[in-house]
Amino acid sequence: MAMRVEELESLLRNAFADADIQIQDLAGDGDHYRATIRSAAFEGKSRVAQHQMVYAALQGRMGGQLHALALETGPKP
Repeated sequence: MAMRVEELESLLRNAFADADIQIQDLAGDGDHYRATIRSAAFEGKSRVAQHQMVYAALQGRMGGQLHALALETGPKP
């Protein structure tokens, strides 16, 4: 079962309420997305820590409902 872009965005907004979020469906199949997330929550965190925060926000859906997610994260400018 694929994940709808609305569901993905909802999960991310719940975790990063202040974030600027852009999501692109790379293959049109609901399994391969690119997400750009800019949030104050990422301030002072390493790229690895930022990505771990995103994966935690997805509540275990990576590898199941969501096959691939290319991430670009960082603090808000």
